[in-house]
This record gives sequence, structure tokens and C-alpha cells, in this order.
Amino acid sequence: MTKTHHLDAKGLLCPLPVLKARKRLRSLAPGDVLEVEADDPAAIIDIPHFCSEAGHDLVSTEDRGAVQVYMIRKG
Repeated sequence: MTKTHHLDAKGLLCPLPVLKARKRLRSLAPGDVLEVEADDPAAIIDIPHFCSEAGHDLVSTEDRGAVQVYMIRKG
């Protein structure tokens, strides 16, 4: 059973959004999804790179005004 979890990384600057996502993903089951909200401009590069390096699937990205939302499926 897949669960979706939420991480609010708004207001955090590089590398904190990725570090918080990595820490949160450790406690999730494979296949679970983490929704990350971030407003750091560097997250646009950092989060996809982190996913590819760590073996997670970046399911989608979405802009919601000044906030980007990343859906990451744990690998």
C-alpha cells in the first residue's frame, strides 16, 4: 500500500531542502511518495539530481506560484 507523505521545505536554502528530503525518505517504505514543497531556486536543480543519484523516482514537478512541488517515489 503506497502512502503519500508531506515535507514543507519552504524558507530553507540549499542544501537544506535536499538534506531534509533525504532524511525523511529514509523512514519511508519503498514505493511511498514524498511531496516536497520548496521555494529555494536551487531546488529546481538539486532535487532532480538528488533523485537520480539516490535511486528515487521524481514523479512530477509543479509550480504553485513561488513554490515548487516535487513528488518523489522512494526507490
